[in-house]
Amino acid sequence: MNEDIARERIETALRDYKQEFGSFFIAKMLGLGISYSEESCSIQIPVDDFLFNPQGTYHGGMLATVMDISMGHLIKKVTGKAGITLEMKNQFLRPLIEGPGFCEGKFIRQGRSVSFLESRVWDVNEKLVAHGTSTWKMGI
Repeated sequence: MNEDIARERIETALRDYKQEFGSFFIAKMLGLGISYSEESCSIQIPVDDFLFNPQGTYHGGMLATVMDISMGHLIKKVTGKAGITLEMKNQFLRPLIEGPGFCEGKFIRQGRSVSFLESRVWDVNEKLVAHGTSTWKMGI
């Protein structure tokens, strides 16, 4: 594990985080690059070994977190209000070993009180790594 990168990432997160979308502690600690289009939230994912599982690949729980962030941030960007994840299902198709990885969250169906979203993660070679779908409570 590269302890210097891990230490730097955590120190940066502690120093620079704000309790708001795009700047909260987890996004800063993971080093996420978050951007938006009209219909999606895109995230660039640095693939650092301090986030690897014992098998030597990016931890699936971290990928699930990034997918959740892509969908939650999209809701906030589009509606101006936060949402709450009611349910999320993830499928992991291949390991993420080198980066950067890329994640994109999109609406499947946007409702007033409940919405359905999906998120996908690709590796640096544009191969699909993971796919997630979710149900969200809107307007929180």
